[in-house]
Amino acid sequence: MTAVLETMGLGKQYGRRWALHDCTLSIPAGNVVGLVGPNGAGKTTMLQLAVGLLAPTTGSIAVLGDAPASSPAQLGKVGFVAQDTPAYARLSIAQHLHMGSWLNPDWDDEVATQRIDQLGLDPKQRAGSLSGGQRAQLALTLAIAKRPELLLLDEPVASLDPLARREFLQSLMEVVAEHGVSVVLSSHLVSDLERVCDYLVVLVDSHVRVAGEVSELLASHHRLSGLRRNPSTLPANQEVIEQSHTDKQSTLLVRTEEPILDPNWTVTPITFEDLVLAYMSQARDTKHLGRPALGVVS
Repeated sequence: MTAVLETMGLGKQYGRRWALHDCTLSIPAGNVVGLVGPNGAGKTTMLQLAVGLLAPTTGSIAVLGDAPASSPAQLGKVGFVAQDTPAYARLSIAQHLHMGSWLNPDWDDEVATQRIDQLGLDPKQRAGSLSGGQRAQLALTLAIAKRPELLLLDEPVASLDPLARREFLQSLMEVVAEHGVSVVLSSHLVSDLERVCDYLVVLVDSHVRVAGEVSELLASHHRLSGLRRNPSTLPANQEVIEQSHTDKQSTLLVRTEEPILDPNWTVTPITFEDLVLAYMSQARDTKHLGRPALGVVS
């Protein structure tokens, strides 16, 4: 099956600063992907490269098997909601839908009008008078009514209140269930991603730190606690992602595909948030153990 988003050695440089560097990644179709990382990690750059708003400095990127924005047909397969959920303030909702139908040959007017009706929005209302949540819903409507195969969302709920965020994410999952669209959702709000995502990509310091199915990542990461121990004494197949120590005790977060048989450890599962924060912490620690990450692409 063709990957919905595939990069090879991808990099984007601004002056002396790399917004993305040496990123190799392959995201399979049929997933809701959480693209997570701290501010400045490269999330927006990745999505703008994927829709053709930017060109790579190094490496390559393919979306649905083709170069981004390589043809009208390719553009029609990708829906994009930018971080500020842009809309034309002086245009009404109905005018936005009319513009969408004019710009997109596969536009589904029934989907668009039904969504606006379900949201309780007045088609005559100008976009400039909408709340942040309503504007985000309008942007999502415009993106899905073009009937894309892939939906790219760049922190669309970052500025919304908790209720508006929940309503937006519920709408998103309804779209996924009804239309079978693949989604890449960028956010630094881990709790929101945990609710909707089944695939995870962590970007930190312009690199991909870890990527994979959420269920598989959680199954292969464990928290170990026990008497203080030097992590270098662990078996080679146990990669230490995060560690903390007191005078008498060590607590480690490790990644391994093998069972942990050492009876001296108390082994507990980790949460989605544990996983994300551990890789962020690992990436920022310049004195990290230095062993190569198991299955991590960078």
